Amino acid sequence: MTTTAADGGTPAAPQAGDQYVQSLARGLAVIRAFDTDHPLMTLTEVAARTDLTRATARRFLHTLVELGYVRTDGKTFALTAKVLQLGYAYLSGLSLPQLAQPYLEELSLKLGESTSAAVLDGTDIAYIARVTTRRIMTIGITVGTRFPAYATSMGRVLLAHLPPADLKAYLAAADIKPLTPRALGTVPELLAVLETVRAQGWCVLDQELELGLMSVAAPVYDGPKVVAAVNVSLQAQSVDAKPDRDAYLASVAHEIVATAKLISADLSARS
Repeated sequence: MTTTAADGGTPAAPQAGDQYVQSLARGLAVIRAFDTDHPLMTLTEVAARTDLTRATARRFLHTLVELGYVRTDGKTFALTAKVLQLGYAYLSGLSLPQLAQPYLEELSLKLGESTSAAVLDGTDIAYIARVTTRRIMTIGITVGTRFPAYATSMGRVLLAHLPPADLKAYLAAADIKPLTPRALGTVPELLAVLETVRAQGWCVLDQELELGLMSVAAPVYDGPKVVAAVNVSLQAQSVDAKPDRDAYLASVAHEIVATAKLISADLSARS
């Protein structure tokens, strides 16, 4: 069982096994000692947060200084941007679904709703990640499920950010027709909606794919390019029962946009 430093510092090292390198563990503990609340520390503070002696902490800190991971003014120490390289190798090995999944799980837990990620594939969207809380569609959605892009919130987010020539090609290939009595069914209607989505940075779909189903979606960027979309699925009846329906949808939009930005940041860091 692990223990923590007396002042709430980083976790102590687990019990050593035959393959355990204590010096490496201690060096990583020194790096982890720095966080948002402790961006700049003295030698004494680092030693206290890592349960190391001052002499040991000093050796590790000065080694990290020599390697470029830590900087010092002679009295205090702080991490440098070089420590980000330690995470790049991990991120570079992850696929988009693997990067998105933990963020979708966190958002689903926070809102108590199902969350998804999808990419544009021809005239459809294809689901690449999914966290389900309950089934609210007649069709079960899993990774690989496809829907017409124009009739989904994620699809509209993706279409809104297509280059003009690609959007023109999509419109020529897609069979745009209303899927429910509440749905749009013409190209001019779709283009007007895409303009709104592009301007506000997110999309609300209100029972246009299936009656009773709403969703809110936002774009995921890899650098300047939109490569995917994420969404939250909602029961229309529950949304309509909210005292302030519009404010609730705006709050959901805020959450999905924030999640999309986190995934985008990881994608950019991976590049």
